[in-house]
Amino acid sequence: MNYIGSKLKLSSFIKETIENRVGKLDDKIFCDIFAGTGIVGRTFKPLVKSVIANDLEYYSFVLNKNYIENYQKIEYDHFIEELNSLDSAEGFIYQHYSLGGHGERQYFSDENAKKIDSIRMKIEEWKKQNIIDDNLYYFLLASLLESADKVANTASVYGAYLKKLKRSASLPMVLKPALFDNCGENHSVYNCDANQLIQSISGDILYMDPPYNQRQYGSNYHLLNTIARYDNFTPKGKTGLREYNRSQYCKKQNVLQAFEELIKFADFKYIFLSYNNEGLMSENDVQKIMKKYGTYSLETIDYQRFKADKTENRNHKASSTLEYLHILEK
Repeated sequence: MNYIGSKLKLSSFIKETIENRVGKLDDKIFCDIFAGTGIVGRTFKPLVKSVIANDLEYYSFVLNKNYIENYQKIEYDHFIEELNSLDSAEGFIYQHYSLGGHGERQYFSDENAKKIDSIRMKIEEWKKQNIIDDNLYYFLLASLLESADKVANTASVYGAYLKKLKRSASLPMVLKPALFDNCGENHSVYNCDANQLIQSISGDILYMDPPYNQRQYGSNYHLLNTIARYDNFTPKGKTGLREYNRSQYCKKQNVLQAFEELIKFADFKYIFLSYNNEGLMSENDVQKIMKKYGTYSLETIDYQRFKADKTENRNHKASSTLEYLHILEK
């Protein structure tokens, strides 16, 4: 998925840095407390004793329930095939997030919106009738979120939709399986505020990748939450927003206090913080706080990231960013 702050391109750098600092990993508990799409947790899942994954956003919870918590083989072929062959349905997504509905919003083509609705309703029906268990439920939901994202008519985030249907959004959506690693059985996934969860968990390695700036994930990915929850509400404004979580890490006046509280209460020997030179906290801010609680060091890497520009054609432009990996040994 196109995702703000994704660590897909940096996963090797993060993995190698943590391995060099910590050493043997197979007896370690690894926590990814701002998990997002779960890229870092998925990287460490085959390497550690267990993974704890958490995120405030529900779509992230769904993805990580599948990619992190699932470990047993799932017989999914029949279910994926049936979902792909369903007749279209004019449900909540069609009504509010396609031009065919009354919302006049073009996040999806009419046909893809109706397909998302039919698949989402069938998954929920199977769950209520106990035809599928939790493992298969989150597997199918994760598959739907990723497949829907591939045909979304956006410039990678859901803060706005494009005026004209782009080529990828005009293609028919095909539900593809969100395959996970079959390893481990002690993984756990949470949908909590990180600063609250930190007081009730413990482990060996805490990896932190909080929001860097004022862009709230709840508003940028609101439609993924709506597909995941499939609840009934009145979408607000031109973009059809729902009520969303507001992270303290996106607020300049709150971020330093929230960060220090997280460090203070963390019952983990090794703490790694991903951040960059464009974040609300400066390199000096982070260093000053971390040094209060143990031995501090820093690793950096310069890499090319891509972001959508603000022009109407929404071209993707490369931007060089200095990524920090702050390290604390408590």
